[in-house]
Amino acid sequence: MRKTNLLIGLLFLSTSLWGQDPWKITVSDVRTDNYYGVTVGNGMLGIVSSPEPLRTNNVVLAGSYDKYGRGRVSNFLNGFNMLNGSISIDGNRINRNNISGFTQTLDMKKATFTSHFTYADKADITCSYLALRQLPYCAMMVVEVEPKADITIAAVNTQETPDAFRDGRMFYNEINRRHAAIKLLTTQAKSPTGRLTVCASSAFMFPEKAGEEPRVIHATHNSNSHQTSFSRKLRKGETYRFCIVGSTLTSAHHPDPMNETERLTVFACLEGYDRLMARHLSLWDDLWSSDIIIDGDAQAQQDIHNMIYHLYSFVREGSELSISPMGLSGLGYNGHVFWDADTWIFPALLMLKPQLAKSMIEYRYNRLQAAKENAFEHGFSGAMFPWESADSGFEETPVWALTGTFEHHITGCVAMAAWNYYRVTQDKTWLREKGYPILKATADFWLSRVEKDADGSTCHIRNVVAADEWAENVDDNAFTNGVAKQNLAAASQAAALLGEPVTSAWDEIAEKIVVLSFPDGVTREHSQYDGANIKQADVNLLAYPLGLITDPHQIEKDLAYYETKVPEKNTPAMTQAIFSLLYSRLGNADKAAHFFKDAYILNLNPPFRVIAETKGGTNPYFITGAGGVLQAVMMGFGGLAITDGGITQEKQGVLPPHWKALTLKGIGPKAMVYSRKR
Repeated sequence: MRKTNLLIGLLFLSTSLWGQDPWKITVSDVRTDNYYGVTVGNGMLGIVSSPEPLRTNNVVLAGSYDKYGRGRVSNFLNGFNMLNGSISIDGNRINRNNISGFTQTLDMKKATFTSHFTYADKADITCSYLALRQLPYCAMMVVEVEPKADITIAAVNTQETPDAFRDGRMFYNEINRRHAAIKLLTTQAKSPTGRLTVCASSAFMFPEKAGEEPRVIHATHNSNSHQTSFSRKLRKGETYRFCIVGSTLTSAHHPDPMNETERLTVFACLEGYDRLMARHLSLWDDLWSSDIIIDGDAQAQQDIHNMIYHLYSFVREGSELSISPMGLSGLGYNGHVFWDADTWIFPALLMLKPQLAKSMIEYRYNRLQAAKENAFEHGFSGAMFPWESADSGFEETPVWALTGTFEHHITGCVAMAAWNYYRVTQDKTWLREKGYPILKATADFWLSRVEKDADGSTCHIRNVVAADEWAENVDDNAFTNGVAKQNLAAASQAAALLGEPVTSAWDEIAEKIVVLSFPDGVTREHSQYDGANIKQADVNLLAYPLGLITDPHQIEKDLAYYETKVPEKNTPAMTQAIFSLLYSRLGNADKAAHFFKDAYILNLNPPFRVIAETKGGTNPYFITGAGGVLQAVMMGFGGLAITDGGITQEKQGVLPPHWKALTLKGIGPKAMVYSRKR
């Protein structure tokens, strides 16, 4: 523990000496050998940065899956890179080796990624790109050239068909009007199995009036890529700005993806740079009306903004889509939806932006019928949600992973997310139409899942994978039993609230489900548990978020025991966030601060402080971990709680010793402001 404290302290100190801007992370040493890209997203598109000038690494489109690659299950698809560009000056193509002063900046306030560099003594170039918040399937790259001498620039926009795609087709289309000329570069292909049609379209957008803009040339160099290009002479001191706007869709989003992607690109072109930027920035200003403000720790402030930024970037209001552990940062975990969404990410988003959180729970409601069929297949009643979910709502876990067959606590996690959405919003119409159907079906699942003792006095849930996933096929797992108890109680409470018939067995079984203890009073993780190391928080989740254990002495006893059971390596980030939250509520500021740092500092990867799932891990961005840390700040340090009457601020919760104040603004449906000082 002492070594861990020292490492965290040194890293925390070193990182706090740079990057103090609360909204921007600027990198001046852009390397290719230790570079983890950062994502700009709009809740539907995720565009990941590259260490190469005028490039993006990959594009992820939410809701796009095909069955290929790992595990014979549905996988996220990398999309077309619509913003793939290059520039030549006086015939010399710009690359990493012939530029200087190369910096990259993530502006979290504006959700924009910007690179800046100098080419020889001829020009300064700035290249920015963004996933337009107002247009879910559209992105824009903005290039500004400041000549230091008279030069000729040549710019290229290339579309390449991803390797896994097949049956690629390339199109070029010109739309000419008196007031506008749009040259559309469009590509269509089939996903690996042919299940989806995937399309992308892009076009240059010039500042000149129609008829005065540069001539665009289309070229096809091979069967896998084509491009448009233009050239223009610039005089010394004449700053020139051009844009590339692009759109991408699949047949999962629209019945006619190719025509629609071209229509959207035309729409963006005719909106123009000024209108596109103004609307994008306005919508992000609205998002940032819900924020966390830390006084006394500049690096923590920047890191928390980074987490909120990614949260907002990975979820979209009205999409009825949920979020995978890696969000829109890549193909990690195949883009599947786990308990990460409902237990770790959803509560933080519910506090900050309930309208965004609504999309996540509506994703579950729309797949309720699939969950009922899943329960039927396994011989149970009600609804049994899959451990890994994609577009269909059926189980998508690879067969070799026992989690897909036995990690049944996910069903209770979905139910508690639905119940908490109602508790925060107090939207009884939503509860009646969508929330209660989830609660009832999941409660009925637990009635069929539990096993009674011979005398009927106690109930057990046997043969599960625990929340601690190193515990496979065990009986009476603490978190599984706890979330089942809460699920049953919530269903009973919701039914009474709505005037629906209350199933008496819900309350009866909830009372009889056991939660085990060791002889010394420590809560036992499962009936076979003998003190082995654990993968992640399990027992401690009974105190938060379940609220089943409320006695401070019991909470502290369980913390003291289980905090020593989580190894530093190969364990996910969110566990330490729960430790921090609970210690803050217990009034132990030092331990709360330690575990707050331990929850993410050693998981950060360069150069943009992106969070990996594990310490030293290489699979960012782990939005699950960010969700846990944000809960530690809001529900731990900030003392917020979700109650039957909505969001309240409890007296519990102390700040880290070096923090002066914490302000939580724009919280919940009423956009309340809560503060706490030392």
